[in-house]
Amino acid sequence: MKEQIKKFLNEEQDLKAIEKITSKLNDLLMKNEEIGYIGVQKKPALTVFPESIVLTNKRIIICKPKNLGLSMDFTDYTWDEIVGTFVKENILGSEFSFSTKTDIQVSIDYIPKIQARKIYTFAKEQLDILKNGATPIANAVIESAVVESEGVELVEEVETEEVTDFAEIMPVTSPFSETTPENNFSNTEKQLGELSNEELFEKLQNYKKLLDNGLILQGEYDAYKKEILSFM
Repeated sequence: MKEQIKKFLNEEQDLKAIEKITSKLNDLLMKNEEIGYIGVQKKPALTVFPESIVLTNKRIIICKPKNLGLSMDFTDYTWDEIVGTFVKENILGSEFSFSTKTDIQVSIDYIPKIQARKIYTFAKEQLDILKNGATPIANAVIESAVVESEGVELVEEVETEEVTDFAEIMPVTSPFSETTPENNFSNTEKQLGELSNEELFEKLQNYKKLLDNGLILQGEYDAYKKEILSFM
């Protein structure tokens, strides 16, 4: 059993919750239906019976324990019922929600951020497959942990400020463009060379915000930082 669920324990999922869910889902899965991802609640206080969300190649299943964990309620929504998915990132975890064609709003909160991002990525892939008229691919592999902004309402809450529009902190032009290396370096040097130390420091802070919000990788941030510091 542990070998079967090992692939769902990469992002702080609770082992006991995963074991209980997968054992019950084995009798509920339809023909050619396979689990793609499982997200488990992680509340600040000790949660003995966390809620979970299961994504398969055919539907979303919300799992809610009851009767002190002795039984569980399963509510499912097929992908053709869902019209939109949403992620709201808070200080303590994230909230993933979706809406249906019948105006039903479903949400599950206190999902660890990396799990919420992968849930959204998987959901978007399935909705795109459905929209393009392709057959859903069983057991799809999630390779991206970055939340894309298209078609999703994303709000990142931090202790000192709320970021609602990442365009405000995204640079108009990136130090790395699709031009030749010679022209790229020349353009970057000219742009950064015209900025004051205060403006350079502000630009560096903006890149740090992008890194903290998971919109750029650590390697990209290090490259931006090195380039900016060379002009300070």
